[in-house]
Amino acid sequence: MELRELKYFLTIAHEGSISKAADVLYITQPSLSRQMQNLEKEIGKQLFVRGNKKITLTETGELLQKRAEEMLSLYDKTQAEIAAPCESVYGDIYIGGGESYAISAVAKAAKKLLGYSNSVRFHFYSGDTMEVAEKLDKGLIDFAVLVEPADLSKYNYLRLPQKDTWGVLMRKDSPLAAKDYITPKDLQGLPLIRSKHAINQNELSDWFKQDGEYNIVATYNLLYNASLLVKEGIGYAVGLDGIINTTGDSMLTFRPLMPRLESTLAVAWKKNQVFSKAAEKFLEVLNGVVENH
Repeated sequence: MELRELKYFLTIAHEGSISKAADVLYITQPSLSRQMQNLEKEIGKQLFVRGNKKITLTETGELLQKRAEEMLSLYDKTQAEIAAPCESVYGDIYIGGGESYAISAVAKAAKKLLGYSNSVRFHFYSGDTMEVAEKLDKGLIDFAVLVEPADLSKYNYLRLPQKDTWGVLMRKDSPLAAKDYITPKDLQGLPLIRSKHAINQNELSDWFKQDGEYNIVATYNLLYNASLLVKEGIGYAVGLDGIINTTGDSMLTFRPLMPRLESTLAVAWKKNQVFSKAAEKFLEVLNGVVENH
């Protein structure tokens, strides 16, 4: 497979039509069709279902689409790093992480580095620990902000000084809003909205196991989406403090768990990672921010 073929394939997937893709790519339709036939022959499987008006992807085509996007993203990232001036702090820094107030340390480091060099650009990707770790393993991001107890054994990492507090996000008119903290017994029988990743997280699972079974009506990856469900009265969202605004006119409030439950975060990077000058300088600045906390 050539990069050109993958770019052509992604254009067809995006446009849903070979003729439209040919117009976008400024090549003839027969030429584009022929190259896709050669790509299917090379792979040994059908990539497209050719309908009367629209082309859709087969299961193999959907997998190739995901992998092609990753390969081209990594190619562009590598090209940019190679093209960057060797002696200057210049280029792009890619960081992935979940929602957390503790990422403020990363933000402070980013601000300091931007004050040092105006030739740096940051790209932030939001996702849960599994998604972010996968991108880190594939080289699509330089750093991953992981919520412990993530498996850090295969990475180098730097623990952030702040800790996140687990609790329950609820409407202010909820009966539980009158309490100072929430116990496992308080949540018995209530409709709960839980983090998809945190359902199997040891500490949180142990906390819930103290008092039997629970009614989980929904799961989420990002707490903002869960907060919309809470506003509609669908349930109570178990998540981290400091992410959703609960002050002023907000109809939501947050109560911590009891026994108290906290999580630490770590900025991780691949062992033997060859950093760009920009990423190398960012890590140096981040170390300073953590040490001076």
